[in-house]
Amino acid sequence: MKIISKTIKFLPLFLMALVITSCSYDDDNGGTTTTPPQLNIVETAIATSELTSLVAALQAADGDLVTVLSGSGPFTVLAPTNAAFATFLSDNNFANLSDVPTDVLSQILLNHVISADLSSTDLTGLGAGYTRTNATGAGGNTMSIYFNTSNGVRFNNVSSVSTADVSASNGTVHIVDAVIGLPSIVDHAVNNSNFSELAGALTSEDLVTTLQGAGPFTVLAPVNDAFSDFTNPDSNALSNILLNHVLVGAITSTDLVSLGNIYTNSLATGPNDNAISLYSNTDNGVRFNGVSSVAIADVIGTNGIIHAVDAVIDIPSVVTFATADPNFSTLVTALTTLTPETDFVATLSTSNGTSPAPFTVFAPTNDAFAALDAIPAEDVLTQVLLHHVLGNANVTSTNLVASNGAAPTMLNGQAITISLPGTEDNIADVTDGAGNTDIGIIAVDVQAGNGVIHVLNKVMLPSAD
Repeated sequence: MKIISKTIKFLPLFLMALVITSCSYDDDNGGTTTTPPQLNIVETAIATSELTSLVAALQAADGDLVTVLSGSGPFTVLAPTNAAFATFLSDNNFANLSDVPTDVLSQILLNHVISADLSSTDLTGLGAGYTRTNATGAGGNTMSIYFNTSNGVRFNNVSSVSTADVSASNGTVHIVDAVIGLPSIVDHAVNNSNFSELAGALTSEDLVTTLQGAGPFTVLAPVNDAFSDFTNPDSNALSNILLNHVLVGAITSTDLVSLGNIYTNSLATGPNDNAISLYSNTDNGVRFNGVSSVAIADVIGTNGIIHAVDAVIDIPSVVTFATADPNFSTLVTALTTLTPETDFVATLSTSNGTSPAPFTVFAPTNDAFAALDAIPAEDVLTQVLLHHVLGNANVTSTNLVASNGAAPTMLNGQAITISLPGTEDNIADVTDGAGNTDIGIIAVDVQAGNGVIHVLNKVMLPSAD
């Protein structure tokens, strides 16, 4: 209680101190003056002679940006100078600001606005990286902007801070020497030195124009170290390897996680020009084909999204998918540990066009193997496994429909029969060499570079004869 009473006694003195520090005595006029309120970001721009073009642009653009940037914020505005706007207009063949479509102008200006109060010290402390602007990129996501402070503060490798930390009541203004255009995914790759190997490869393989297209694309972008570590062991075409990192659509990391473990298609092509499949697994982060993980997610451009990955994703073989997908772990054990006398991995890794590739593999799931009374001994198991592989043919689901009732001969020399449509949940029904008819194809068209996989719910057994 004594402490409280002392505090109360000192309160008038504290309030008096506040009054004294809030006012100053004017010796000449014998009165007091009040400190004027701090200007907001728009008022700061109006009061700055080298930002008159920015003010004019804010007034002309769609979206009532003057009102937006007079709001509570906080904002960080990268404010291009008059000279920066003049260069922008000249470079884009605009005679004056009124020639710029107002919707485009709005997005360009919003690409200079970050919804956070970031000082130059904050940026320098972070070193380099991505943040988001208020412009809209692919899939309706906010646009990414890259900053690097290794030599001053530079944005998207095109615009540097000339005057930092102009304080406003609702944020901070950094005056910059160039207008920051809306970046495509190619621009993002070029702007970040960690993607210099990728940018060089895209240029050498004439894929820049492709990835500057409307898209949207999702690019799994290997960092420089990933390219340094990649040896291209199968001598696959570099252009096809690069296209194996490109998906159609704007797919965020949130999308990938919500989809779970799935197959999709890349722009790479395999046998018969079929699109190559890509397997993503989200059990521990986001990993592709069991070899490459996302290191930096969701770099948003105008025409797509980049996820930086830590390894190059080579053109997969059928072995790649069997190894990457945990649903095939028992099959992998059967092909390796349980059949050491046969090098199934080497055989099923044969390059497309070299017999017996391409393959059509009917792959039993773990549950299919678990349904067996027991996994056979090696000599029988070897024949069972061969009974699941068709050589010298890449038979997709389209081919299965066209050849309904066909009886292809498998690598063990015995035929199976495939019937469509399947019963119950089966896409197709299969009769194996032993005459079992309760086997179903439950997923189709996992396309590798040397063949295609269809998934079975039961293990096929060959005839004992």
